[in-house]
Amino acid sequence: MRMAGRTRFAALWTAVALVLGGCAVIAPEPPVSPQVRTPAEAVAVIAVDDPVALAAATSAALFASSPIVVLTGPQTVPEAEETAVGLGVPLLLAGGPEVSAELDRLGATTVLAVGEVTTEPAGRRIVDDPDALPPVTVPVPQPSLLVLTTDGASAAAGTARAAGARVETVTDPDPRVAAPTGLDPRPEHVLALGSAFGTPEVLAGRLDVAARGATLPGGGQVLFPGRRMVALYGHPGVPALGVLGEQDVAASVARAKALAAEYDAVSDVPVVPAFELIATIADSGPGPDGDYSSEATVEFLRPWVDAAREAGVYVLLDLQPGRTDFLTQAQRYTELLAQPHVGLALDPEWRLGPDQRPLQQIGSVDVDEVNAVITWLADLTRENALPQKLLMIHQFRLSMIAGRERLDTSRDELAVLLHADGFGTPDLKFATWAALHEGAPAGVAWGWKNFYDEDTPTFTPAQTMAIEPEPPVFVSYQ
Repeated sequence: MRMAGRTRFAALWTAVALVLGGCAVIAPEPPVSPQVRTPAEAVAVIAVDDPVALAAATSAALFASSPIVVLTGPQTVPEAEETAVGLGVPLLLAGGPEVSAELDRLGATTVLAVGEVTTEPAGRRIVDDPDALPPVTVPVPQPSLLVLTTDGASAAAGTARAAGARVETVTDPDPRVAAPTGLDPRPEHVLALGSAFGTPEVLAGRLDVAARGATLPGGGQVLFPGRRMVALYGHPGVPALGVLGEQDVAASVARAKALAAEYDAVSDVPVVPAFELIATIADSGPGPDGDYSSEATVEFLRPWVDAAREAGVYVLLDLQPGRTDFLTQAQRYTELLAQPHVGLALDPEWRLGPDQRPLQQIGSVDVDEVNAVITWLADLTRENALPQKLLMIHQFRLSMIAGRERLDTSRDELAVLLHADGFGTPDLKFATWAALHEGAPAGVAWGWKNFYDEDTPTFTPAQTMAIEPEPPVFVSYQ
C-alpha cells in the first residue's frame, strides 16, 4: 500500500513537471561558512620556513574550521590564491603529512584542486571546477590583524588574505630596518610568517621601536651594518684626556663633523660623527665615595648631549669606574641613556680591585659584570622603545676581560662592540688587533682608535679603512 501510494505521488509530480515545461525545481545548497580566528597573542610568529608546513600552520592559526579548502602545487600558487581569496577559504600546498592533518582539523569535506595536484586527499570530495562548489560565506575583513611576510606570493600569504587579514610583504624581517606601513595605526594583532622574524618577544620589541619612529643619527633604527661612526674622544675642558676637550661644545661638533667627512670617500657606508665623552674619570685620589673615580654630573654633560642630538652626532658615555662597578656608574646616567642617540662605553683598563689605584696597573673586569650592564642597558632600551643602542668595550689586552668568550651578544636591543685602543707603531697595533680577534665572541662589531700623539704615525682614513679582515665600524681619535 505504501509503495503504491509513493508510485502514484511520483507519477503526479512527473506530470506537474511536464506541465511546467519539463523544468525540475531543485532546492539550492545551503551556503557553507568558514570560521576565521585571530591569534590569542598580540604578536605571534610562525617560525616555519618549509612552504608546505608554513601554509598548513598559517591555516591553523587563522581558520577554526572550513568545509572547503583550495589545494594547489608550487607552480600554480597565484591562480590558486585568487580562487581561495575569492571563496574566503584556506589555501594549502600539496605534499607532506601536515596537509592531511590540517584537512582533518578544519573538518574539510570538499577540496578544490587548482593546477597539477599529485596528492589526492582520501575520504573527501575532490573537484577541479569552482562552479561545482556550494555557495560560501566569505569571511569579513579583519583590519585589526596584520600579517607580515617576506614572500607575498606564498600559499601562506594567500591563506592570510583569504581570512580577511591585512597582509604586508616586507623587504626586511626586522621592522626597525624597514617599518611596515601597516603599523599606522598599530593593529591589535600581528602575525609574522617565517623564522626570519625572530621570536615573538624579539619581534614585539622591534615593532614597538618601529611604531614609535625614533631614529639614530644618520637615520634608521639599527646601528650596523649600514653606517660607520668616527668619534672625538675626551672630557670637556680637559685637553690632556683627549681631543674632545680641546675646544668648546660648538667647536667640537664642527670638528667631529669635519673628521667624519674625511672618511666619506673611503667608506662603503655612510659616516656618522660621534662623541666618546668620558663621563667618569679614574682619579688618583679616593674621592668622597672612596672609589677612585670622579663622576661628572648629568647637568654637566647635558649641554654636550643636547648639542650632539641637534647636530646629528652620536654620543657614547665612557666609564672609568675605579673601584666601583660598571653597572653602578652606568645607572647614574639613566636619564641620558634613555635618549635615542646616546650609547655606553666601558673601559676595563680603569676597573680596579679593592686595593688597586689608577696608573699602577692595567685594570680588568669579569665578563659577568659586563653582562649585567648589557642586560640593564638592553632592558632600558626596550622599555623606552629606543633604536638599537651601542655598548662598546675597550680592550687592548686579553686579560682585561676575564671570561670574554661568555660575552652576551644575544640582546637584539644592543650592538656590542669590542674597541681595540692600543697605540704605537703599525706593527704593534696590528698585533693587538689580531690577538683580540682570535677567539672573539660571535656577534661582536669592531672598533679602532687612532692616537694623534702616541701613534707613530697616525693612520690616515684610507689606511684605517684598509684594516683586515674587515675595517672597523667605529673609529675614535684621541
